[in-house]
Amino acid sequence: MLPHQFFKLLSDETRLRCLLLIARHGPQRVCDLTAALDESQPKISRHLAQLRNLGVFRDERHGQWVEYSIADDIPGWCRKVIEGLAASNCLKENYQLDMDKLLNQESAES
Repeated sequence: MLPHQFFKLLSDETRLRCLLLIARHGPQRVCDLTAALDESQPKISRHLAQLRNLGVFRDERHGQWVEYSIADDIPGWCRKVIEGLAASNCLKENYQLDMDKLLNQESAES
């Protein structure tokens, strides 16, 4: 993966929001991201596939569900960028509603 490819992926807000939620809260299913981001399932799936195809995400099937997570073998520079984004307080403020919806979704399923 080349830096310009990675940053081009992050230029889309939906992909950035998916990345932030997975970086902060671990593996997520499409249905959880759909609920948290208030977007359609096909749109979320398309963006997750783009992140997976470039090697940023990996997917793992668990019965009928597929969970997406940060790939283990991404370059170190890429991991540092993701960790920095996940730790950013200003991004937490901008996307707090996404996190709240995701946590509410997880609580409702428990």
